[in-house]
Amino acid sequence: MAVNKLKIKGVKAIQDHVLVTDLYFGEQKTKSGLIIRDDNGTARGVYPRWARVYSKGPNNKDEYNVNDWILIEHGRWTRKLDCDINGEEITLHRVDIDAILAVSNEKPEGLNIGEEFSTAPDQVKPEDFGAN
Repeated sequence: MAVNKLKIKGVKAIQDHVLVTDLYFGEQKTKSGLIIRDDNGTARGVYPRWARVYSKGPNNKDEYNVNDWILIEHGRWTRKLDCDINGEEITLHRVDIDAILAVSNEKPEGLNIGEEFSTAPDQVKPEDFGAN
């Protein structure tokens, strides 16, 4: 079943909320041309992500503006809402304003790669570090 985009004339954040766009989940490319696979949904894909502020609620007094880029703690955004706003296709997310880590007025460049981790039991035994 195909999902249609929400066709609207405009959208604004309410209260102190912030709506973002350009939250990227796909593969990344280094300046030298190396392609890093899409890591979303993997352990390595757990890292903060940059997004562009689309709308800021009237009660939000934080020091960033529409079109600024904000760095958001991993997973502190809603599921996406695909919109057709006056003929422009936009994907929006609402983010947790308490999870904003940094602000930039330009799109940050560079790679975002998380750290692999495992939930397997630790292989190190405490007695390996004991005094003889």
